[in-house]
Amino acid sequence: MEIIQQEFGRIGEQAVTSFTLKNANGIEITAINYGCIITKIITPDQNGNFENIVIGHDSLKDYVEDPVFLGAVVGRVGGRIRGGAFELDGKAYTLPQNNGRNHLHGGLQGFNKVVWQADILVDGVRFTYLSKDGEEGYPGSLHSSVTYTLDDHDQLKISYEARTDKKTVVTLTNHSYFNLSGSLKRDVLQHILTIKSDEFLELDEESIPTGRMLSVDHTPFDLRQGASIDIGAKASHPQIVLAGEGYDHPFVLNTNNDREIRLEDPESGRVMTVETDEPAVVVYSGNSLDGAGPFSGTPGAKHLGICLETQAFPDAVHHPEFPSVVLTPDKKYSSVTKYTFEIQ
Repeated sequence: MEIIQQEFGRIGEQAVTSFTLKNANGIEITAINYGCIITKIITPDQNGNFENIVIGHDSLKDYVEDPVFLGAVVGRVGGRIRGGAFELDGKAYTLPQNNGRNHLHGGLQGFNKVVWQADILVDGVRFTYLSKDGEEGYPGSLHSSVTYTLDDHDQLKISYEARTDKKTVVTLTNHSYFNLSGSLKRDVLQHILTIKSDEFLELDEESIPTGRMLSVDHTPFDLRQGASIDIGAKASHPQIVLAGEGYDHPFVLNTNNDREIRLEDPESGRVMTVETDEPAVVVYSGNSLDGAGPFSGTPGAKHLGICLETQAFPDAVHHPEFPSVVLTPDKKYSSVTKYTFEIQ
């Protein structure tokens, strides 16, 4: 394993460093210690052309100003929290309302907008951060770590861990936008997505789960046998319309660590499988990317990338029937997601 470290930019007097992991097959993963952002994933297509398969920027300034959580780890809580508020043991906590009246992806200064400590490992890099009690309104001092490792089986593993000194809430995820065409040659509408999921969470008009789990049968959410992302053919479904002409929905996973998510671009031949121990994956089809960018010279465009956010259910703090996101001082938060890159 080759690991290349270099300065990516500065925030005031604080240096931000990039770390490039390169395996024996030429696959490269580059991440920076600002927001644990993955800036590049370089993989070959069926003709042996190595290209970047995530949306990224060339400069730190662009990431600092980025409004769409590009490539970052989001937290303390990934997804939306209704009303920017919740209660724990009868005590009310108020969070920034950075998505309409709701709280999204950790707030105004979430994990995606801070500089993490970085330590190089034999096969990767570990980022650590102390989120102090009261940061963005959350209770408890939370010690978090995010570790990226790459092996010669072309597998990227992201391991999340956290401990708290006071009861709090946490669910972390990575917000990379994938585009397997390579170097953003086209959008992702012709990508094929397969998910082992019989149910998805219904969303309300603010993209908050209503609490209802709906069957995927006979809907655009039935991806069990694989289907193109092509929104045009699905645009009439109320949930697709509500989410901004696309997916922004949590899929309830039937199984874990069983190649339960598969993304394929038939034209390039690239395939990515995702395995996780989380109960859900939030599929976001880049419905508002036309309002962002440019990305390394490529103009922003709707459906230019797709996020596969493995995590607990959004707004779980308001739904006792959902798997809990509460973390207590006697427990450790731990989650692992693995991405395997292949050629069809």
